[in-house]
Amino acid sequence: MGPTGQARVVQIHPTRRCNLRCLHCYSSSSPDQRDMLDSTLLFDALTDAARAGYNWASISGGEPLMYPSLAALLAHARACGMQTAIATNGMLLDARRLDAIADVTDLIAISVDGVPASHNAIRGSARAFEVMAARLESLRARNMHFGFIFTLTQHNLHELEWVVQFALEQGAKLVQVHPLEEVGHAEQNMAGASPDDIETAYAWLLGRQLQQVVEGKLSIQVDLVFSEALKANPAMVFAAAAAGGGTIPFAEIVSPLIIEADASVVPLQYGFPRAYALGNLKQARLDTLMASWRIQRQADFYQLCGDAYQQVAQASKPYFLSWYDLVARSGRPSARPDQQRAAGAASG
Repeated sequence: MGPTGQARVVQIHPTRRCNLRCLHCYSSSSPDQRDMLDSTLLFDALTDAARAGYNWASISGGEPLMYPSLAALLAHARACGMQTAIATNGMLLDARRLDAIADVTDLIAISVDGVPASHNAIRGSARAFEVMAARLESLRARNMHFGFIFTLTQHNLHELEWVVQFALEQGAKLVQVHPLEEVGHAEQNMAGASPDDIETAYAWLLGRQLQQVVEGKLSIQVDLVFSEALKANPAMVFAAAAAGGGTIPFAEIVSPLIIEADASVVPLQYGFPRAYALGNLKQARLDTLMASWRIQRQADFYQLCGDAYQQVAQASKPYFLSWYDLVARSGRPSARPDQQRAAGAASG
């Protein structure tokens, strides 16, 4: 079983077109981007993903609300028996768009990068927070479940408590704390801003404390794993030898599975090293790519995860880390030296 537990997630990025040009965007999305994936290609991929055991379809971007076939894509995922989510900056959640997706969306995840001034600075728009916040009433009026995604950096942990309070006031169901990934726009705009060992430890602790305060009202998820928990269960992060060959559903081998905006299919996170990719949907259907990957690349992927696991296992002291980011960096031999470390100076 992978680190997402019972949630087997296929994450789709149908476009990199966006109404904003955010400083930390991992997919380098912007208003300049125009390419969009063919919806029929994605319908077929969702059908194959559901057959392979995936039970959640998460649509991201770019800004998914700018993808013309979003409602149809969500409806198809539902018809395949999957639950659905979208990740959005929230500025385009107007009545027309919400009416189109309300009946086929289980969760809307909205990016909030801190207090309004901080949010606007990262989003590159003086009205980003104001417009997003004004859209939330329409979600409540339709009884739609929504939550917030907070990107943790080296400098903004002190704003997390404010974000949690804002979420409570707005009726959100979730606050997800996700460490900054220095890829895409963030590699140029926010180099060195990823949280270090001390900051991640404080983030995990603060998340636990805030969860106790808001118990029953809001779920707080911090996308970090404790090194000692990982050591005790390497299978949780694909670091144990694969078993069962082709009999195990693919969703139990790789989750999340990412379909990028150019139709590339990769494990774990956007921009994952292409040496471990399944291939491209423009060349073959997803079920074909999955079958080929089992034969050609599964062993290499498990070896990569095992190597990343050894970095954690050999650390001289316990620490918190972003597992997906560690594995991705371990697969990029050309990465900067500071990006090759095991999520923090664990041997120091």
